[in-house]
Amino acid sequence: MEEEKIEAAREHLLSTKQTSPKKNKYALGCGVLASMTTILMGYHVAVMSGAQKYMQEDLGITDTQIEILSGIINVYSLVGSLAAGYTSDWIGRRATIILASAIFFVGAVIMSFATNYAILMAGRFVAGVAIGYSLMIAPVYTSEIAPASMRGLLSSLPEVFINSGVLLSYVSNLAFSGFAINLGWRLMFGIAAIPPAFLACGVLFMPESPRWLVMKGRISEARNVLVKTSDSHEEAEARLEDIKETVGIPSDATGDIVVVPKNEKNGENVWKDMFTKATPAAKRIIITVLLLQFFQQASGIDSVVLYTPRVLEKAGLKSDTQLLGATILIGVAKVGSILVATFTSDRLGRRVLFLSSVSGMVISLVVLGLGLEIIDWTHEENFSWVGVVCIVAAVTFVMSFSIGLGPLAWVYCSEILPLRIRGQGASLGTAMNRIISGLVTMTFISLYEAITVAGSFFLYAGIAAMSWIFIYFCLPETKGRSLEDIEVLFAK
Repeated sequence: MEEEKIEAAREHLLSTKQTSPKKNKYALGCGVLASMTTILMGYHVAVMSGAQKYMQEDLGITDTQIEILSGIINVYSLVGSLAAGYTSDWIGRRATIILASAIFFVGAVIMSFATNYAILMAGRFVAGVAIGYSLMIAPVYTSEIAPASMRGLLSSLPEVFINSGVLLSYVSNLAFSGFAINLGWRLMFGIAAIPPAFLACGVLFMPESPRWLVMKGRISEARNVLVKTSDSHEEAEARLEDIKETVGIPSDATGDIVVVPKNEKNGENVWKDMFTKATPAAKRIIITVLLLQFFQQASGIDSVVLYTPRVLEKAGLKSDTQLLGATILIGVAKVGSILVATFTSDRLGRRVLFLSSVSGMVISLVVLGLGLEIIDWTHEENFSWVGVVCIVAAVTFVMSFSIGLGPLAWVYCSEILPLRIRGQGASLGTAMNRIISGLVTMTFISLYEAITVAGSFFLYAGIAAMSWIFIYFCLPETKGRSLEDIEVLFAK
């Protein structure tokens, strides 16, 4: 009888999807607040784009040191991303977001008062740990709080806010560029200490993730959260039963607090579940997560984000105002484009946006490379039509990235990971993402000195083309499926 009720609730959920229910404002508010921590991530990564020139003049650091400072924050984020899985399973998703905000605050303060390269490196380490936490916890929380009808929307929010942070850093670069050299770049970093305090206070009013509550046996609290964040009571009950089944709690266990199987409650043997004892489906999911995160960063997006002024200088722009103004244009295009994925992924599906996105990236990178190659051939030093083509190609590249591969890599990875390995699996994917991002950004200057700027973008285009092949043949559509049903797709 109980199974019939559960099945009826699921059928009702499927039928209500066809009527396009109104968006759940409470779930939307929670997703927005949780995702705002990634604004700080985008800001800390991209602020180096405009600050690096003034840091070099003030502290006398070299191009190699700038290259390391720019990219090392992504490697340092490994500490946070790997720790975040354990932390979020131990103290909860909400408390982990508050912890990330506190670490961001400390990192911003250290950077703004740095007097030498060693202190700068310490500040980047602290900020990097915070980035690792935010990159892991924001997608996980939003995917777990979201009803199926708007999971794509809510899960895209972290990427929306990352790009908003990038744009704000570009605005900050321009706004403080007119200050004294020893003050302007410090303000660029120091202003990032203000938002974490307000964010941490706001998170206190958010509910805990219902999936984490079930993992701790707190069924009544989880039900209350699900009722508020679902499109109907029937959906809330269906989601609760799916989570209980995944955790291993019997469906007839309906008390406010129930006993959870020991291996799930404390997260033991999770790494064995992912590797040595993993099912074929789980292995395919882990491989998919790692490859998707690899391709997202190896296609060169962070090189454009961090080194836009250098690239545009090659294209003919000379003054600081022109260079920093052009980076703002790219930032605006990036934020605007990501809204396409945010509001259409639940309607169009993941695959359509993935494939369209990567196709645009390949074309844009090839055009950008050709434009820069023509400038090298002609030895053109002034801004010309080729420079315009290069700017358009750079804008098109970030727009293409932002309608698909950028936001949806996080959405897809967070929704395909089974609950029993979601925390550690998301940490592993984030670690891959940050390692590749760090390698790309720490080698870009050396790379373009070895094979030219144009050659660097041709290389990124080749990697992007490989990612298109991988997506086309290996990624099934997940639109409209519950998180607990998606594993079945990878069992086939």
